[in-house]
Amino acid sequence: MTDKQEIQATSPKPGKWKKPLFISIGILLIGGLVTLIIFMTEPKAVRGGAMKKTAMLVDITTVKRDTFRPVISAMGTVKPSQEITLSPRVSGEIISRSESFTPGAFVEKGSKLLQIDPSDYENALQLEKSDLRQAVADLKIEMGRQNIAEKDYQLLDKTLSEEQEALILRKPQLNAARSRVEAARAAVKQAKLDLDRTTIRAPFDAHILSRNVNVGSQVSPGQNLGHLVGMDTYWVEATVPLSKIRWLRFPEEEQDRGSEVHVRNRSAWKEGEFRKGYLYKLVGTLEDKTRMARVLVNVPDPLAHDKKSRDKPKLMIESFVELNIWAESLEEVIRLSRDFVRKNETVWVMKNGKLRIRDLQILFRDSQYAYIEEGISENDSVVTTNLTTVVDGAALRLESDSTASENARQDTTNANVN
Repeated sequence: MTDKQEIQATSPKPGKWKKPLFISIGILLIGGLVTLIIFMTEPKAVRGGAMKKTAMLVDITTVKRDTFRPVISAMGTVKPSQEITLSPRVSGEIISRSESFTPGAFVEKGSKLLQIDPSDYENALQLEKSDLRQAVADLKIEMGRQNIAEKDYQLLDKTLSEEQEALILRKPQLNAARSRVEAARAAVKQAKLDLDRTTIRAPFDAHILSRNVNVGSQVSPGQNLGHLVGMDTYWVEATVPLSKIRWLRFPEEEQDRGSEVHVRNRSAWKEGEFRKGYLYKLVGTLEDKTRMARVLVNVPDPLAHDKKSRDKPKLMIESFVELNIWAESLEEVIRLSRDFVRKNETVWVMKNGKLRIRDLQILFRDSQYAYIEEGISENDSVVTTNLTTVVDGAALRLESDSTASENARQDTTNANVN
C-alpha cells in the first residue's frame, strides 16, 4: 500500500464529526431551559406581621414652670487690683532692709521696707532751719525799723502820695522780709519731706513679688526697688456675650455688690473648691478677638490671709480660672435641658400617645439649660429619647405601657389555661 492510500484509510469519513456536536449543543439547551423553569417557579416569601406599624418606645420628662437663676459660664485671668513698682523719691545708699521685704512675704501698710542713708538730708534740714531763723530775725528787725519810720512820718505832719508814704514807712522792705521767711519755712518743710522719704514704707497692705536692691545699693529717684501687689482684693478679667449683659447686676456705689460669682481653678484646686467673688465693673470696650464684653470680678482676700478664710484656696496672679456668674432671676419660665431642645428651637412633646413638635420661645440659655417663655406648658411630657424618624403625629409608647400590656397578656393566658 502506498503512503497516499494509507493516509486516506486513517482519516475519518466526511460528516461523522457533526453528529456529536449537535448532541452536545442540544444537551446544553435542555439544561438551560430546565434551570430557567426552576427559577421562574420558585415560591416567594411574603412578610405579613413585619409590615405592621409599631409605636416608637420613648422616655419622657415632665416640665414645671417656676422661678430660676441661670448661671453664666466664662473664663478669666487673675489680675491684682493694686500693683506698683516701688521707687525712691530721693537718692542715696541703702543702709538697712526689713526682713519682710522678701519675695513672697506679706507686709502691712506703713511697714518700713528700706532705709536710705539720711545724713545728708539731716544736714540739709539743719541748714534750712538756720536760714529760717535768720529770716525771722531779719523780719523782726525790719518790723522795728517800720515802727520808727511810722513815728517819724507822724511827726512830719505832711500829706504825701500813697507811693511816697509806702517808701517812707518801709513797706517794700517789710514785704521782702516776710517773703524770705515764707521761703525759708517752705525750704524747711521740703527738707523734712526729703528726710522722711529716706525711709521707704509699704503704701498699702501688700504681697511682695520681687526685690531688686539690697543693703549697700545706690538708688536714685524713679529706680525700680521691687514689685508689690495689694492683697485685699484681686480682679478676674473675663469676657461674656453681649446678649447676657442685661441679666447681670453691677454695683452702682463702692459699698454695693454685684452679681455673685464662683471662681474655680480645676487644674490646681481640689474637686468642689471655689472662691466667692462679685461683679465689680463693666469695662467699656469689647475684647478684640471675640468681640465679647469685658467685665471685672472682685475677689476679696484672694490669698486667704484672714483667719476666716484660711481653709480657702489661694488665687495666683495670671492664672486661668473658670467663672460661674449667677444671673438675675427669671420668673415664670420652664427650665429644660439643652439636650432636649431640638433643631430650629423646637421640642418633642408626647400628647395622647402621639408625637407633637412645638416651636419654642427661649428667653435665656446657659451652659446646661434653656429657659422657655412660650411653646410648652406646665406638666407637658417632653420626649427625651433621640428618634431617627421624626414625624408630627407619629405613635409613641412608654416602657410602662409595654410592661402593662405584657402583664395583661400573661394574665389572660394563665386564665385560659386554668
